[in-house]
Amino acid sequence: MQELSPDALSEQLRNDDEGPLVLDVRHEAEFEEWHIPGSVNVDVYDELTEDPDSAKPALSDLPDDAEIVTVCAAGVVSQTATEVLRELGYDAVTLADGMNGWSRVHRHAEVPVDLDGTLVQVARPGKGCLSHVLVSAGEAAVFDPSHYLDEYEAILDEHDADLVGVFDTHAHADHVSGAAELADRYGVSYYLHPKDALALDAAPIEDGQTVAVGRLDVEVVHTPGHSEGSVSFDVGGAALLTGDTLFHESVGRVELGVEAGIEDADVEGNAATLYESLRRLLDRPDDAVVLPAHDPGSPEPPVTATLGEVERRNADLRRDREAFVEELASDVPDHPPNFERVKRTNVGQESVPADELAELELGPNNCAAE
Repeated sequence: MQELSPDALSEQLRNDDEGPLVLDVRHEAEFEEWHIPGSVNVDVYDELTEDPDSAKPALSDLPDDAEIVTVCAAGVVSQTATEVLRELGYDAVTLADGMNGWSRVHRHAEVPVDLDGTLVQVARPGKGCLSHVLVSAGEAAVFDPSHYLDEYEAILDEHDADLVGVFDTHAHADHVSGAAELADRYGVSYYLHPKDALALDAAPIEDGQTVAVGRLDVEVVHTPGHSEGSVSFDVGGAALLTGDTLFHESVGRVELGVEAGIEDADVEGNAATLYESLRRLLDRPDDAVVLPAHDPGSPEPPVTATLGEVERRNADLRRDREAFVEELASDVPDHPPNFERVKRTNVGQESVPADELAELELGPNNCAAE
């Protein structure tokens, strides 16, 4: 079987100017919703499943000298595409596990920020997720980790740091958190605001509380609206980990907890609450680096912007209260896939078997309001 691992493809796309031709054979609607940046779509999914030879005309117009990596959802139908392409004389391999495998890829890089320590950003390009590892004086804390823990453990080893705490900014709606498992593995506290830890044994955090990591203090800033327990973390006055409260060019959506049935609230009220939370963040220094938990597309770490830059770029921050509430309550984009189950899992109300997690998360994050 001719396969390429997701990590190997990630490195090729990251480091090779030419790179392979990534050929996505899924239906056009699925491709448009979520795909590997730079890939091309030839919708021959039905032909490949029903009569592979009938896909040959559509696949015969590809560049003769291209190295081709075929992609589908799970790497099964794309393997048939690879076989057809090789019969046609193309140099083709299959992306192992397809978009499911792409969703597991993680990359990391240090954040350029003035701290008595090191802040590492971990990007998950297939989901648009961003998490962070703070290291100071031999101690470390992890914020918003995915449930694929190898990347975080490798960073801890790289910096020879002892993990002292794991934090979630909120109960995520697009991916299952690995925070509780990571904390349990290292015997440290898992910190989550009580409003989001509905059925979890998490160490409670509250507005104004500080947690020491090495020589740095991490201040908790309660910023509800996206969820009732959403918080931001002020790291040494130099960095703001804003979760899904504030993105560089948007803000968190306000209806997910309501529609998942875990919040006794209304969308308009959440939007008004989020407006006030954002005002609190805007009172922080303009040169503080804003580090959200998501970035659209396929983020290449480090993804950064100062609070002053975000205020200039982000149209949501220029709306008055009435316009802000009206916009967020009325203009609702597509939901993250399976967000109800993901939300319930992250607040402790549902347990998802390990072999179902990858499929549960498959798809874009869609956690921004716009």
